[in-house]
Amino acid sequence: MKTTKNALLISVLLFILASFFSCGRHNWSDVVINTDSIFFDLGKIQVAQRAKMADDVFNDLFRNGLNGVVLYAEQGQVIYEKANGWRDLSKRHKDSLRIDDAFQLSSDSKMFTAEAIMLLKADGKLDYDADVRKYIPELPYEGITIRQLLTHRSGLPRYDAMADKHWPDRRKPFSNEAMIKMMAEKKPKPYNAPDAVFFYNNVNYALLGSVVERVSGQHFEDFMRERIFEPLGMTRTYVYSMRGDSEVSAYMPVEVHGHDMYKKGPVKARNDYLNGVMGDKIMFSTVEDLYRFNLALDNHLLLPDSLQAEAFMPGSSEWKNNENYGFGWRMSREYPDAYFHFGWWKGYRSLVIRDAKHRRFLAILTNTTQLIPVDETFGFVEDTTVMLPPSEPWPKNKEN
Repeated sequence: MKTTKNALLISVLLFILASFFSCGRHNWSDVVINTDSIFFDLGKIQVAQRAKMADDVFNDLFRNGLNGVVLYAEQGQVIYEKANGWRDLSKRHKDSLRIDDAFQLSSDSKMFTAEAIMLLKADGKLDYDADVRKYIPELPYEGITIRQLLTHRSGLPRYDAMADKHWPDRRKPFSNEAMIKMMAEKKPKPYNAPDAVFFYNNVNYALLGSVVERVSGQHFEDFMRERIFEPLGMTRTYVYSMRGDSEVSAYMPVEVHGHDMYKKGPVKARNDYLNGVMGDKIMFSTVEDLYRFNLALDNHLLLPDSLQAEAFMPGSSEWKNNENYGFGWRMSREYPDAYFHFGWWKGYRSLVIRDAKHRRFLAILTNTTQLIPVDETFGFVEDTTVMLPPSEPWPKNKEN
């Protein structure tokens, strides 16, 4: 990066000198070269180059049917953001998507649930290596720790398969407490022994959502709002809750509806009885609010670095298919600088990539089940042919 920056500076200086000599004799005392201005202009050039790269990549994805919103930031500044498509594809007169529209995060919700657990750890209210039954005593499985839930090493069975088999009326919401009660009664067989292997499973984060409630004494949605969303100014982020609902509504009361994609076209996704379970999914947010969360991680606004860093440490000694999992974040040996998560649930897909080494961030939120291409998105984020000059996180530039 320094080589590129120096080469650009040399080119600018050579251009200035060439212009000087080509204009005949001049008094050297009249020549003023503002190097700060040159570096600023070079930074603007690099921003424009990265923005053009982003526009090329994402316009191509939009042309190929991506219905959603995108935000890309680097070195603490938003470089590119764009909305494309419609809020409700089933309407004849369609409303265009906007940058500040909230989409379901699906499994990208897990990074926030993990953050809630880490906040409770910082409060001294829980221990990562304590047995989960310390907080949920009715759980009928031994030897499972909070850490194993965070890193998907509990070996527990899927709650959705259990509910599909045993929940009597799918017109009624299935909640976290109903999940725990059913596990206690039915005792479905675990997939593995605790800590045997990394196995990604939504039940881990659904149980963590319940741990947040049991430990804090608050509803999960209230804790998330008071401890994370409101302090960070994430004003359009919330947890969808069916708490108190006696029946599952036909559709979620949202502006941006999810859609299942079929050969005959998009079909608006109906609400589902499993949407009553929180912690593993069902949060809604915007790309700009997700960027606020990313800045908070950069600047340690929620947790000190010594605690926050644990979220980005591999939770397993083995790398299954070259992949690993920290606290709410995926990692891959294929993309060693990136921490990321995919989301997919009931008509929505999403992708969040955080490159801490180069201070890059990408959020893509969509309201269809169309795949978000991995090669194109990760390829763009990891491309180092053009890089912005490094900048310090903003609190370090503020006076106390």
